[in-house]
Amino acid sequence: MKRRDFVKTVAMSGMAVGASDIVGDLIAQTPQGKVLESKFKGLSDIALLEAKTQGCTYADIRFTRNTNSGVNATGGNREFDDFGGGFGGRGGGRGGRGGGRGGGGGFGGFGGGGAAGPSGAAGFGVRVIHSGVWGFASSPIVTEDEIRRITRMATEVAKASAIAKRMDVKLAPVPAYTEYWTSSFKKDPRTIPQDEKQAYVQKIVDAVVKTKEVTNVNAAVQLEHEWKYFASSEGSYIEQEIFTTTPSFTVTARKDGQTRSRTFSGVAMTGGWEVAEASKMLESAERIAAEAVEFCTARPVEMGVKDLILTPSHAMLTIHEIVGHATELDRILGYEANYAGTSFIKLSDVGKLKYGSKLFNVTADRNKPGGIGTAGFDDDGVKTQEWPIVRDGILVGLQTNREMAHLVGEKESRGCTQANSWRDYPFLRMPNVHVDAGPAGSPTPDELIADTKDGVLIDGRGSYSIDQQRYNGQFGGNAFWEIKNGKKTRMVTNVTYNAITTDFWGNLDAISGKESWEMHGTGGDAKGQPTQTNSISHGSPYLRIRKILVGAAYA
Repeated sequence: MKRRDFVKTVAMSGMAVGASDIVGDLIAQTPQGKVLESKFKGLSDIALLEAKTQGCTYADIRFTRNTNSGVNATGGNREFDDFGGGFGGRGGGRGGRGGGRGGGGGFGGFGGGGAAGPSGAAGFGVRVIHSGVWGFASSPIVTEDEIRRITRMATEVAKASAIAKRMDVKLAPVPAYTEYWTSSFKKDPRTIPQDEKQAYVQKIVDAVVKTKEVTNVNAAVQLEHEWKYFASSEGSYIEQEIFTTTPSFTVTARKDGQTRSRTFSGVAMTGGWEVAEASKMLESAERIAAEAVEFCTARPVEMGVKDLILTPSHAMLTIHEIVGHATELDRILGYEANYAGTSFIKLSDVGKLKYGSKLFNVTADRNKPGGIGTAGFDDDGVKTQEWPIVRDGILVGLQTNREMAHLVGEKESRGCTQANSWRDYPFLRMPNVHVDAGPAGSPTPDELIADTKDGVLIDGRGSYSIDQQRYNGQFGGNAFWEIKNGKKTRMVTNVTYNAITTDFWGNLDAISGKESWEMHGTGGDAKGQPTQTNSISHGSPYLRIRKILVGAAYA
């Protein structure tokens, strides 16, 4: 069927097609990577022509399709759970299929559970500039008439908004691209039998419940696939596919009347089923169970000024909140003040502000393989890149997009525009933000501990509280160990630490090398009104921060 005949046939079905996966059907009709032969090329041209007819100076259209699936298994030892938790008695367990990603309204992780089979959504959004301002509209109904209608609606939104404009939108130039990009993977999760995936998480549960004090364990692997087709009046036609795999398990134990939980966060990455297999969940199952039990009898940390050693899985949280968000240009300009605050950084600080010690080097990177914020292009059609944020402790760069690059004197966008789905307006979002590993000859994690007299080792993510300018915060973790006279001694509880951003990173006095550098990902990074969530990775070596106030803020 020719494109014109196909679109005409689809249009005849009107609103009824909105409930079916028209985007998926269209994808199936297009050879992979044949961007200009795609059905979406013709549909995109309808929007771009309509926008030109309406007098728009710029237009783009973005079709997206997101599917979420996964597997999980739960189990526990009932006789050790005073509250009736656990499943099937000692060593019992049960599996669960499906499951979409959690997160939503806050900085969350990836949730498990859900209905059987994949779930998702598909549709398109049109963005235009008319009268010097943006207009946007979207729809799940992919028909020729609907595309024209939504384009006209976006234009009307721009015209109405122009009444209150303070300045015209100015976009940094971008080349026209005709490309297909996909995240790399070795094992397409869609081809792995469901029973095989289910058996994998069940093995983890079976290994954990060997520890008699375990009352509950939940092991999950969440799988996401995002497909996107972007076209703009600049001449770009870009197709992208991103596969993300998120493995994790949480153990709850009870001993001596105390209940504690310990989470193992497998590294969430773009990639296929091989990410789950390489996550070391099974190899870590008995250790994490034992730590959950030990945590039950741990005593509170002694309050005072101590040295902190942060593992990469914990440093991720602190990097995200007081480096990643603080260097978003829209926050610095005050655009995000209503929802999640601004930033202590000023535009004049670039090239001058001492953000941390000379060991502190931070890189923004949307290219690194495996990063869950990695992509080929952003939602402005800008090819993604890597660039410095902090060098030798000095702030040298910020996160920008086409609309904001000129405000910091840059001629090109850093490629930070992204929307959560087809229904959402694209705006500036955080890329992967990493603390660079130390140079050759840097101490190992064990050497950092051996060189610490009075400190705390913190692993995993926990509580966090930050002021509206990302300057004064308090952070916790998932597990903690006391360090005394160069030895890791006992687990402790009730650990939080205060962090005034520049003072905190200024106290960074030791950093491990690339051998211990790890990248950890997170979803549910909320921003904007209406709220959108983002998924990104933060890499780090082991970090030692000297003389930080450690307190007991929660039980």
